[in-house]
Amino acid sequence: MATSNQPLEQWRDILEKIMQYYAALPYRYGDVITYVIVSRDYNHFMLVHEGWENNRRVHGLIVHAELRNDKIWIHYDGIEDGITDELVAAGVPKDRIVLAFHPPQLRQHTGYAIA
Repeated sequence: MATSNQPLEQWRDILEKIMQYYAALPYRYGDVITYVIVSRDYNHFMLVHEGWENNRRVHGLIVHAELRNDKIWIHYDGIEDGITDELVAAGVPKDRIVLAFHPPQLRQHTGYAIA
């Protein structure tokens, strides 16, 4: 458990910066905007595409991360290489990142936190 809120505040900043980086990348085709959505409690971070490509509606979740129990839970990560390496490179310990998109019984084999 974190001894103060400082690591959590740092992780919030790191998550938001990573999301902003991906949101700023131009979408290849069509008129699509990527949004960063942060919950009011500053514990949920989402990256979402919205717009039109070749007369087809584009709307979907790219990344969803949550701060829960002094850990970063990655619920969904649609980034090609994922954001976990970026989190670790920014100083978040692997034992504080839960790859929640893996079933609980498989998380012990990921090298990251189980829960």
